[in-house]
This record gives sequence, C-alpha cells and structure tokens, in this order.
Amino acid sequence: MPQEVVITYETLFELLQREKERTDLQKLEPTFFSDVIGYIKEKKKILEAKDSPFAKEEKRKTERQLENIYKILKEFYERREKKIIALALDKSRTKSNLIDTSSLLKEEKVVFDALTSLLDTYRDTILYSVLNEKMPFMQSMQTNELSKVSSEARLKDDFKTALDIQKPTKLVRFMAFVPKFVGQELEEYGPFEEEDIANLPAEIASILISKGKAEEINEE
Repeated sequence: MPQEVVITYETLFELLQREKERTDLQKLEPTFFSDVIGYIKEKKKILEAKDSPFAKEEKRKTERQLENIYKILKEFYERREKKIIALALDKSRTKSNLIDTSSLLKEEKVVFDALTSLLDTYRDTILYSVLNEKMPFMQSMQTNELSKVSSEARLKDDFKTALDIQKPTKLVRFMAFVPKFVGQELEEYGPFEEEDIANLPAEIASILISKGKAEEINEE
C-alpha cells in the first residue's frame, strides 16, 4: 500500500518525477483526485482573500504556483495515460492475467477497461476477419455493445485456427518463479521455476521479459 501523502506543490512535483523516471505505473492514494481538488481550492481561497500589504505578494506567489500546478498535473496525467494505454494494449493482445492493474485508481480502471474492450472488439472485427479472408464489417457502436460483440467474436473456432498459424514465439529462461497463468486462447502456462526454459507466444514472453521474470534465449 502506498504511504499516505499530503498534497503540496513539492509532493506533486515529486510524484511527477517518480512517474517520469519509472516504467511501471506508480501507486497513488485512492483519494488522490479529491485530495488534489481540495489542495487547489485552498490555493484559490488565498486569491479570494481581501487585499493587504502582505496579501498582494502572497497572491502573486499563489498565482504563479497555480500555473505551475496545472502544468504539473497535465504532464502527470499524460504520463499515466500513456502507461494505461500500454497496459490496455498488453491486456488485449495477450488476454493474460499477468497484467498488473493494482496501481490504477478507480477512475483510471474505468478508462483501462473501456480501452481494452474497444481494442478487443476491433481486433476481432478487423484482424480476425482478414485472417479468415473476409472483409471487416465496421460500424459505430456504443461502449456497452462493444464488449458483447467482442465476446461473441472470440467464440468462433475458425478465428482461433487462423491465429494459431500466425502466432510467433520466443524461447525464454525464467529468472524467478512464475505461477500458472492463462494465455490469449485460454490455454494454461506454468507454473515455472527459476531456470526453467519454455517456448512461449512472443507477446506473453515480452511481458515476462519486461517484468524481469524471464530473459530471451537467442537461438543460433
């Protein structure tokens, strides 16, 4: 669990730096957004205070600080947004339970689920259709319809057959224990012990490698 953080200008800057320096999505307090809103409201109260010889300078300082706070929050959001999109891509491509979503705020989880559903749907609609030598049938759909269409499309056996022909693999050596997990076609892998060697679908192998759980063995 993340340590409780009191929102200040300095902590926002530190959170941004941490998000920039680290590959994985960083954990935040569940109340992060409401805490930030409260902090901004407190700053605006200073701007609304009655003028005094001291208040004028404090207002100028607060105005500059608010401008910087908005810039920090925009970059912070966009850094996390990029990571959430990458997580959704990994989830859609692999259908794997290796994707760690524990660092998502509840608001971000809604975005993640919607993106994953959308990517699933159009992979079924475009890629699987083309692999079956059929023209993709495209039409605008509401979000609640996307999940239904995606689920129905993935049940088709001929889609699975086409994918099996195209699926690349990687030979990897495990650097740490990995429990049993489910792959894209609901096939089970593992568990794997340290030093185990396995030939896995390339997308699953890439996730394991990026997490430091395995290393690729280059076949000469």
